[in-house]
Amino acid sequence: MNIMDEYENVMTTLKILIIGESFVGKSSLLIAYTDDTFSDDVGATIGVDFKTKKIKIDGNLINLAIWDTAGSERFRALTPNFYRGAHGVIFVYDVTARKTFEKLNSWLDEVNAYADKPNIVKMLVGNKIDKDNREVSRHDGMLWARSHNTLFIEASAKTREEVGCAFEELVEKILQTPGLWDSNKTTKTINLESKTNKSAVSTCCGGYFS
Repeated sequence: MNIMDEYENVMTTLKILIIGESFVGKSSLLIAYTDDTFSDDVGATIGVDFKTKKIKIDGNLINLAIWDTAGSERFRALTPNFYRGAHGVIFVYDVTARKTFEKLNSWLDEVNAYADKPNIVKMLVGNKIDKDNREVSRHDGMLWARSHNTLFIEASAKTREEVGCAFEELVEKILQTPGLWDSNKTTKTINLESKTNKSAVSTCCGGYFS
C-alpha cells in the first residue's frame, strides 16, 4: 500500500491532548509512543509540541494528532486554541512526586472550561512506575479516576510499559462515544461492541474504565 492509499483509507483523525505539570514526562510519553524511544535529555516543552501516528483499531486505520503542551504557567495563553476540537485528553502525573498528583484537579478544571466537546474522553496516566521512590499509590490514582469518570493506567515512558495501551484504550473509548467523532468514510463501520458498556472493570492493558 502506498502513502496515498493509506491516507485515503484513514477512517478518521482524532485530536489527543497530553496535559499535566512540568517534568511529569508528558513529552517522554509522546516520544515513547510515536517513536518507541526514550531519552533522559528531554527538556521542558516550550509552548506546544505535536506529533502524528497512524494506528489500526479492529482493522480500521485511525490518524492521531497528538498535542503536548508546556506545564508552565507562562504558556497558559495558548490554552483555548490548544483545547479546541480535542476528542481526548491524557492527564499525566509523576507517581514519585505527589505534588503533581495534587495538581490534577486544576488541570481538570481547565479541561472543563476550555474543551468544546462536552463528551471529551479523559485518561489518567501515572508515569515513572520504573522508579522506586513512589509517593502516589495505584489505589490513589484509581480513586481519582473513578471520582472524575476517567480511564486510568500506570505507565513508564522509560521502559515503554503500558504506554501503547494508554493511547489505544483512549482511542477505543473515543470511538465508542456516540457523536464525538466523524468518519471520513461514510461506508466505514467500526465494531467495538465487545468493549462497550463496561464500568470500572480491568482492561487487557491493566487500565480501568470508570
